[in-house]
Amino acid sequence: MPELPEVETTRRGVEPLVLDRQIVRVDVRERRLRWPIPDALADELTGRRFTSVGRRAKYLLFQCESGVLIVHLGMSGSLRLTPADEPPGKHAHVDIVFDSGKALRYTDPRKFGSMLWQPLDAGEHPLLRGLGPEPLGDDFNGALLYRKSRGRKTAVKNLIMDSRIVVGVGNIYACEALFLAGIHPSRACGRISAQRYEKLAETIRTVLGKAICAGGTTLRDFSGGDGRPGYFKQELNVYGRGGESCVRCSASLREIRLGQRSTVFCPACQT
Repeated sequence: MPELPEVETTRRGVEPLVLDRQIVRVDVRERRLRWPIPDALADELTGRRFTSVGRRAKYLLFQCESGVLIVHLGMSGSLRLTPADEPPGKHAHVDIVFDSGKALRYTDPRKFGSMLWQPLDAGEHPLLRGLGPEPLGDDFNGALLYRKSRGRKTAVKNLIMDSRIVVGVGNIYACEALFLAGIHPSRACGRISAQRYEKLAETIRTVLGKAICAGGTTLRDFSGGDGRPGYFKQELNVYGRGGESCVRCSASLREIRLGQRSTVFCPACQT
């Protein structure tokens, strides 16, 4: 599933290619995504121009004068700029066609993504309204994690993956950040000190920042908005490496299930 770095990679790849181009039509071939594509989407977008492409958590925000197109890539979705007359593949569900003769094509084999319309302020949409701060923004720090964790027994990995606490820390990057911070993923979040949360907030920023610079992580069928895959996978310390040797101490990495997700950690380095 594309996580925050992959979504940010898509945003950066797509934005310069679509800004200020007039939309001449919208071809919707399949409306049945996670949430049905609104019937009026083509009418809302035709004749408009995208003035910016933003991101909130794992949602892409295509801003127009009259509203925002909110796109989620789901489990396997992708956006590509293609020639408008290029025949669509089997899972190419939507084309947003520009006056340049190019189309922003949304492809999603599993159909778990979404394309929704929000008049004016995207922050008022129900899917975005209750989200926590961005992990790379000024509102996120160790003090926030410490405050939100008090009195709670949930595992710290589940805490940092809760989008109401902080957005965009998916499974891959939660595993990696906890390893770098030396924190056991199943440790009760309410029993972790403020000092260790400062370290964890720092490693979350570091891991996500490096992944964005590397273009995201290539997993299964995701690649960036410009068609190039991400290259962060080669730098993973623990994720997907259960049973292999720890890069720090050579102990055997262990794999468990937390919150129905695979979780890999070093039993010697993480306490």
